[in-house]
Amino acid sequence: MTSELFGQAVTSLRGTVTDPSGAVIPGANIKLISAVTGAVRSGVTDAGGAYQFQQLQPGIYALEVDAPSFGPLRKENIELQVALPATINVVMQVGSTNQAVEVTTEAQTTINTTDATLGNVLNSQQVSTLPIQGRNVVDLLSLQPGVTFLGRSDGSSSGTSGGNTGSDSRSGAVNGARSDQSNVTLDGVDVNDENYGYAFDSVLRMTQDAVAEIRVTTSNPNAEAGRSSGAQITLITKSGTNRFHGSVYEYNRNASFTANDWFNMRTQLANGQSNRPPALVR
Repeated sequence: MTSELFGQAVTSLRGTVTDPSGAVIPGANIKLISAVTGAVRSGVTDAGGAYQFQQLQPGIYALEVDAPSFGPLRKENIELQVALPATINVVMQVGSTNQAVEVTTEAQTTINTTDATLGNVLNSQQVSTLPIQGRNVVDLLSLQPGVTFLGRSDGSSSGTSGGNTGSDSRSGAVNGARSDQSNVTLDGVDVNDENYGYAFDSVLRMTQDAVAEIRVTTSNPNAEAGRSSGAQITLITKSGTNRFHGSVYEYNRNASFTANDWFNMRTQLANGQSNRPPALVR
């Protein structure tokens, strides 16, 4: 049996290996090394000097290229982003095989030349540092170009008389599409709230601490998306590493920002109890 693959949760890398004159180098050995886990993917350039790695986990990688009569080359700090194929072309230098060339680079450019999709990627640092009320990363959709915030819709959209009290009821349109046409996936699996279908909501709440990357495609999604005419919101969870790591956060509503207002003071209403932040127990 073959297992099912979710193209929305992975990425790819391709490129061409040439010499200083621009002639292609077939048979060059290629290694792609994960900076987080140390996992290695190997390959060999074809007759046209091209190489390609498919089904890669998003993250930071190093690329090593080795060919006879050329000095080894290593490119560091290559950032591969989810659902955004990258191209890294390599120019080898003639020299001793014992003389290594190391280059620090980034795979991504500001213009996507691989396909017609329009959107943006928020990396782990942006996801963890951007202020979000409720710490639900789907809310970051409202920061993307082409997204229009339409306010709240607390009416009976689900057919009940009680209205929507258990879900984030913010409504938004992405490039004119309906709010219920946004598609939210987590590691390639749909997590849409089918009951309400709001653009800024998912049935499974993902906190900032659990998400490594978020990709929002606002227009022209690829066929792998499979559904919905609105935004394609791709969430990628953090993977394990070779080091112990974690995160801690705290909610603190300071009494200095909730002082009694002038009208309550005039009617001589008493102040409430001072709020103290919870103690962190180790």
